[in-house]
Amino acid sequence: MVLSACKRWISHLRRRRPGEAARRPPCRLQLEPLEDRTLLSTANFFHTSGNQIVDVNGKSVRIAGVNWFGFETGNYVVHGLWARNYMDMMKQMVQLGFNTMRIPYSNDMFNPASTPNGIDFGLNPDLQGLSSLQLLDKIVAGAGQVGLRIILDHHSSMHDNHASEELWYIPGSPTYTEQAWIDNWTTLATRYAGNATVIGADRHNEPHGAASWGDGVLATDWQLAAQRGGNAILQANPDWLIFVEGIEHYNGQSYWWGGNLIGAAQHPVVLDVANRLVYSLHDYPRSVHDQTWFNAPNYPNNLPAVWDQYWGYLYRQNIAPVWVGEFGSKLEISSDQQWYQQITAYLADTSGAPAGGQGINWTWWAWNPDSGDTGGILKDDWKTVNQNKIQRLVPIEFTMPPAIVNGNTAPMLGGARSSQAVRE
Repeated sequence: MVLSACKRWISHLRRRRPGEAARRPPCRLQLEPLEDRTLLSTANFFHTSGNQIVDVNGKSVRIAGVNWFGFETGNYVVHGLWARNYMDMMKQMVQLGFNTMRIPYSNDMFNPASTPNGIDFGLNPDLQGLSSLQLLDKIVAGAGQVGLRIILDHHSSMHDNHASEELWYIPGSPTYTEQAWIDNWTTLATRYAGNATVIGADRHNEPHGAASWGDGVLATDWQLAAQRGGNAILQANPDWLIFVEGIEHYNGQSYWWGGNLIGAAQHPVVLDVANRLVYSLHDYPRSVHDQTWFNAPNYPNNLPAVWDQYWGYLYRQNIAPVWVGEFGSKLEISSDQQWYQQITAYLADTSGAPAGGQGINWTWWAWNPDSGDTGGILKDDWKTVNQNKIQRLVPIEFTMPPAIVNGNTAPMLGGARSSQAVRE
């Protein structure tokens, strides 16, 4: 019977060792009898429809989250654990209305010689003696408990090296190859199969420089690489969303690293599993780097047209969902404050959405106060909130439906700091 098979599958998930592949759940196909649906409900994975991300019931959802970095650094774990308990920080994220974390990592996280550090074990006693991957398991489990979703982000091949890496691999390196990039992704996809806390893969952070789009040059064509890698992930875990960033230069037009998606119009990413693609980009203000559009005489009113040209058209024309994976600032200068007002208004605009649809998805950079360019949602004490950064994010937050993992319903999450932010 299907019911018995489902119970065996749940038992398998609970017993499997870290890294052991999860078998596909038979109970995703049929649930019986009715009284057992609470235990055996389908995990609430997301897929896409037009320019919307939708849940298992076809209702539009919005990613409204924050980046928490550190696994991609020489600490091999999220930052701030020297100052606070990791569960306390995730609970604070939910209380502030965030519903998703983007977690960057590097290939070095998979190296057994990469020893996690920067953790106060008095504050985080259950993290003692764990590898980087095991620490990620703890973050994923904790996020599931408080109701946060997670997007994993391949930030760089080598730790602390993303600014020096233009491509998804390091040319000439025998270690940091495209195959290693794919293998590590499939390891993660298999590791978290069946767990709706982890919703997808940000294939690679900020392709730039030599990265091309749609020219057919296998060594540099990011569109083709995103398809190859994305299909490998979906073969291991067909439930994930595949997030594909842009590049820097396309047909003489230049934009932020990873933000130029003009080429997707003529050369779209096509995956073997339908309704899994989300395009992604990063956008920043003048304080991070001075761009030509910041000097236009009609600044900041010119910004919506700039965004429409490079990436917003994908949403406006109902081609695909769009996710602003990074945007952030210290908001210390007037130009940045004007940019902040414009981009939050742009994200709030749902005129391109179907009835009941949501606006463009987003994750603020960053939670961490130790981001040199932007600072964080938190101040340097890793506790106090920068309220000026939260102010215009609250109206574009969203309360996610619950994730159901192994028969356990996670709390409602995110959404304007409402009473539904945490249900414990």
